[in-house]
Amino acid sequence: MARTKASSIKRGPFSEEARSPEVTQENIAQRAYSLYEARGRQEGHDLDDWLQAERELLEEESGLSIHKRARKS
Repeated sequence: MARTKASSIKRGPFSEEARSPEVTQENIAQRAYSLYEARGRQEGHDLDDWLQAERELLEEESGLSIHKRARKS
Protein backbone atom coordinates (compact mmCIF):
# COMPACT_ATOMS: atom_id res chain seq x y z
CA MET A 1 0.00 0.00 0.00
CA ALA A 2 1.36 3.42 -0.93
CA ARG A 3 1.87 6.01 1.77
CA THR A 4 0.57 9.53 1.45
CA LYS A 5 2.61 12.43 2.74
CA ALA A 6 0.76 14.35 5.43
CA SER A 7 1.48 17.62 3.65
CA SER A 8 -0.30 16.41 0.52
CA ILE A 9 -3.57 15.65 2.31
CA LYS A 10 -6.21 18.24 1.51
CA ARG A 11 -7.60 20.08 4.49
CA GLY A 12 -11.32 20.75 4.74
CA PRO A 13 -12.82 24.05 5.85
CA PHE A 14 -13.43 22.66 9.34
CA SER A 15 -10.00 21.07 9.91
CA GLU A 16 -7.82 22.10 12.85
CA GLU A 17 -5.53 24.04 10.51
CA ALA A 18 -8.40 26.05 9.01
CA ARG A 19 -10.05 26.88 12.32
CA SER A 20 -9.71 30.36 13.76
CA PRO A 21 -7.91 30.74 17.10
CA GLU A 22 -11.18 32.10 18.55
CA VAL A 23 -13.02 28.90 17.59
CA THR A 24 -11.60 26.37 20.02
CA GLN A 25 -12.66 22.81 20.72
CA GLU A 26 -13.94 23.99 24.09
CA ASN A 27 -16.15 26.61 22.39
CA ILE A 28 -17.46 23.99 19.99
CA ALA A 29 -18.15 21.53 22.82
CA GLN A 30 -20.10 24.16 24.75
CA ARG A 31 -22.20 25.07 21.70
CA ALA A 32 -22.76 21.40 20.83
CA TYR A 33 -23.96 20.75 24.39
CA SER A 34 -26.39 23.65 24.09
CA LEU A 35 -27.77 22.11 20.90
CA TYR A 36 -28.12 18.77 22.69
CA GLU A 37 -30.02 20.42 25.53
CA ALA A 38 -32.24 22.36 23.12
CA ARG A 39 -33.23 19.06 21.50
CA GLY A 40 -34.37 17.79 24.90
CA ARG A 41 -31.19 15.80 25.58
CA GLN A 42 -32.04 13.33 22.84
CA GLU A 43 -29.15 10.89 22.40
CA GLY A 44 -27.54 9.85 19.13
CA HIS A 45 -26.87 13.24 17.52
CA ASP A 46 -23.48 14.06 19.02
CA LEU A 47 -21.64 14.29 15.70
CA ASP A 48 -24.43 16.33 14.12
CA ASP A 49 -24.38 18.70 17.12
CA TRP A 50 -20.60 19.02 16.99
CA LEU A 51 -20.55 19.79 13.27
CA GLN A 52 -23.42 22.26 13.53
CA ALA A 53 -21.77 23.99 16.48
CA GLU A 54 -18.47 24.23 14.61
CA ARG A 55 -20.20 25.59 11.50
CA GLU A 56 -22.14 28.20 13.52
CA LEU A 57 -19.07 29.39 15.40
CA LEU A 58 -17.00 29.67 12.23
CA GLU A 59 -19.80 31.59 10.52
CA GLU A 60 -20.11 33.93 13.51
CA GLU A 61 -16.36 34.47 13.61
CA SER A 62 -16.26 35.05 9.88
CA GLY A 63 -19.06 37.60 10.13
CA LEU A 64 -17.25 39.38 12.93
CA SER A 65 -14.07 39.47 10.86
CA ILE A 66 -15.96 41.10 7.98
CA HIS A 67 -17.36 43.74 10.34
CA LYS A 68 -13.91 44.41 11.83
CA ARG A 69 -12.44 44.92 8.36
CA ALA A 70 -15.31 47.19 7.33
CA ARG A 71 -14.72 49.43 10.37
CA LYS A 72 -11.01 49.77 9.54
CA SER A 73 -11.80 50.95 5.99
